[in-house]
Amino acid sequence: MADELALLVADVYEAAGALRRAGEALAAAEGQTQARWQLMSAVSEQPLPVARAARRLGITRQGVQRIANDLVRDGLAEYLDNPDHRTSPLLALTAVGHRTLDAITARAATAHRVMAEGIAGSDLATVREMLRRLTRQTDDWADTAGQAHGARPKARTATTREEGA
Repeated sequence: MADELALLVADVYEAAGALRRAGEALAAAEGQTQARWQLMSAVSEQPLPVARAARRLGITRQGVQRIANDLVRDGLAEYLDNPDHRTSPLLALTAVGHRTLDAITARAATAHRVMAEGIAGSDLATVREMLRRLTRQTDDWADTAGQAHGARPKARTATTREEGA
């Protein structure tokens, strides 16, 4: 079983690399990067403080801050006053940012249809459920292992938080 999991991990990393390369190409067609696309997507539904967007994306606040500043500089996003925290403004998309995100998302939908050709929807659903379960179990293991070594628990992934785990 451990050997099969090791092979799955290698396959997931390979798939993630292919998907990142595809994402970069999709974003580049609109003059963006995948990192900018991900952040625009994260704040598209509601403005978020940079720290919360970083936790949602599972990357450092400093990295997200740099990308956020670039989006603001380029007119794709803006900082809004945060009624809950004076020194932590909310990052929100501008109208131009929403149009850019919509264009990238439309390109991605077309690409996803092509990528999914010949794969049954039920197969995709099964793989997604298995990956969510593996993610939860991995997060649980990492939390336990970290606590055993005196480390602070890490932030949960978006998938596990959304499911209330």
